Amino acid sequence: MAIKPVRQLVAEAREKISIIPTSEAITLHGHPDVLFVDIRDIRELDREGRIPGAFHAPRGMLEFWVDPSSPYHKPALAMTQKKIFFCASAWRSALTVRTLQEMGMTNIYDLEGGFKAWREAGGPVDAPADWQDG
Repeated sequence: MAIKPVRQLVAEAREKISIIPTSEAITLHGHPDVLFVDIRDIRELDREGRIPGAFHAPRGMLEFWVDPSSPYHKPALAMTQKKIFFCASAWRSALTVRTLQEMGMTNIYDLEGGFKAWREAGGPVDAPADWQDG
């Protein structure tokens, strides 16, 4: 039995999800009806920084944090505002958005090109020394 390549999984997910262009996402940053959701590992945040105000939801816990019946549910992820998910380069986030769609979430988007594209486009970034989890 051959393993389906991750590139194929990502390509299939991208055919079924909404992807928001980086430039549009930058203009939405700071809007009260938009929540940026960073699914990168904490080590990536420590190394690369983060989008100011982004909600950190590690990829491994996301389905549990989204599900209102889960003991791990995070109310921020149940809010009705637009949610823009991102990882380093929009592979994990594409799979995430597809999975969350299958769970019934709506008004969710994948950030085109991920955090790397955000930074390259001049989007605001807090360096690790500028933030604290709390």
